[in-house]
Amino acid sequence: MMMFLWAICAVPTGVYAIVQNFNIPLQIQPQIFCTLALLAWAQILIYHCKWSTLKASIVTIATGIAFGTTEATLILTLRGVYNRGISYPMTIVGVIAAVLLAIGLLPPYFEIWKRNGRVVGINFTFLTIDFMGALFSLLALVAQEEFDILGGSTYIVCMALEIGLFSSHWIWLFRTRKVRKLAKLAGKSIEEFSVVNHSALEHAQSEPKKPETAFSWHPKSEDSHV
Repeated sequence: MMMFLWAICAVPTGVYAIVQNFNIPLQIQPQIFCTLALLAWAQILIYHCKWSTLKASIVTIATGIAFGTTEATLILTLRGVYNRGISYPMTIVGVIAAVLLAIGLLPPYFEIWKRNGRVVGINFTFLTIDFMGALFSLLALVAQEEFDILGGSTYIVCMALEIGLFSSHWIWLFRTRKVRKLAKLAGKSIEEFSVVNHSALEHAQSEPKKPETAFSWHPKSEDSHV
């Protein structure tokens, strides 16, 4: 879902960058990003959803063509409107791009909440590259003659949410450093180690405790005095 949402958000982002006449790299970047997101989505359809390669390829190519057609139509339609001094349609497109980008980064936060701060299913090398891409795009926007606030906010939202993912996982690593060390010594993953210890703790808590006394008295039989 995240990859598909990212591919969708590349459409309004590309429209906004081209109509606003951003630097050439900023105009090309959404197209490359959309292509890579669709390729990743196709792999998810094949390996996770168990689609056939042919079916996933047809759906991905058809989706890419639909996205490209939509973007080209919006560019041709909105460019003339924007050149006539009517700017609110482009403002709407820019807001939609920022909102879709934020929504695309929200699913990992639900997983973080379920896993007590641990980030799972995201390649941090990819996340770092994406963060650096947003950073350099923001710097390229700053280098223009006039800074576009709405365009810059899109990259800032992306960077802020990705910093949140990095921070959450680093905090989780710090909090679980002792448990992870014990799991490594036991030759288990942290999930297996946690399950075993949790089961042992529940078993110990379920056992009835014997009453403890300060002292015990054992009377001697009278025969012992004979």
